[in-house]
Amino acid sequence: MKETFNDVIERIEILPDEEQEEIVGIIRKRLIEHRRESLAREIAHVRRQYRRGSVRRGTVDDLMNEIAQ
Repeated sequence: MKETFNDVIERIEILPDEEQEEIVGIIRKRLIEHRRESLAREIAHVRRQYRRGSVRRGTVDDLMNEIAQ
């Protein structure tokens, strides 16, 4: 049987407060790790683009002027 999001929340609410806090901590750590992995992938992608010469440098004003053209 596939549990819905609400089913999971209801099951967690039954747990003692300490265990609920532990679950929150685990989820926070996992989210941080996922964000870190995503950022690392994005950095690697941008570095590849930079090495290929696909990235342009400039100020915000330079970008706005280019967009306006």
